[in-house]
Amino acid sequence: MTAQTIDQDTPFVPEDDNYHQLSDDPWETETTWWTFNIPERHLGCWLHAAYMPNKGTVTWRVFVWDPTGADLGRLAYYKTMPDVPMSPDVDLRDITFPEGGFSVKMINPLMDYEITYRDDAADFAITMQHRSVHPPHRFTPGEAPMLGSPHLDQLGHVTGTLTLRGEQIPIDCHTVRDRTWGPRGGHHSQSQKKEHVKGVYPVKNPGGPKWREVERQRGRGRIQYIFGHTDATTGFLGFVRPQDGEADGWSPMNTGWLLKDGEFQRLDKTKSRMRNYRDPRTGWSAHMEVELTDVTGRTMRAEGFTVSHMSERGSGSNASMRWEYDGLIGWGEDQDGWKVDHFQEMLRALRATRND
Repeated sequence: MTAQTIDQDTPFVPEDDNYHQLSDDPWETETTWWTFNIPERHLGCWLHAAYMPNKGTVTWRVFVWDPTGADLGRLAYYKTMPDVPMSPDVDLRDITFPEGGFSVKMINPLMDYEITYRDDAADFAITMQHRSVHPPHRFTPGEAPMLGSPHLDQLGHVTGTLTLRGEQIPIDCHTVRDRTWGPRGGHHSQSQKKEHVKGVYPVKNPGGPKWREVERQRGRGRIQYIFGHTDATTGFLGFVRPQDGEADGWSPMNTGWLLKDGEFQRLDKTKSRMRNYRDPRTGWSAHMEVELTDVTGRTMRAEGFTVSHMSERGSGSNASMRWEYDGLIGWGEDQDGWKVDHFQEMLRALRATRND
């Protein structure tokens, strides 16, 4: 039997809700990621689990951030359990991650899920339902940053309750979940790419402000992922490629979607771009301009403002974003990933007070 050729239009199937049979590569990793936001609190939340079947371990994390603090010691809530042993016969369609992790239960294949978590010692809990507003989207195989790994993104209406320090806070937002499976070679910040080993970091389009030029260095494992949605009818999502950006700060968006009038279309990567403005105190994103065009020619201009951050690794951040587009307000994230030494080099240039 000839193996099926997977392209961007290959649909996902109900079996994709479960863990997959992967190769014997020791870095094979399969993730599940859930989010929600509470706009009036400028609050964001992640529940994430990365399973490494050939090592028999899972690393799970739950964190909530708001404007009260961005580092791990000051987050509204943070807990991670790294490299926890996990049975090979688990079913992701109905699972509770070991050693106190969160639970995922599939309600309707590929569409609807219930996620729960409790930490009684911290008076913290999450009960939420993710009701998808469209079938999961597959991005083009071979495109960075996923390259050979299948990846799906899916917008959903998320409702439920967050218990934070004993306070019960309603959840009601539109946001994204995703899944990826395949060989990782480690987290992007520890990428095994040869360019990292050699220490060669060319810049495709030299010039412009020095900090922007540093940001465009290639072979650094940089990744930036932005999204924002108002409801089930309006919003966008895309991966940004600073490595392919121009000296004036505009960076192309190579995969993603535009959602207008309830219709999803893939981005035209030749016409979709983002320009970021960073806070020199922190180096983190502060303000963005985004120009989007989809493959049918529809357009959207969006302007984004960060309202809170969390920095898990001390360099880039996950930011809650307030977006303005088409006369509407949307909410989402900027996931801005860096290697630490690369971030430090960029921040030195961003903070410079002289040109020499």
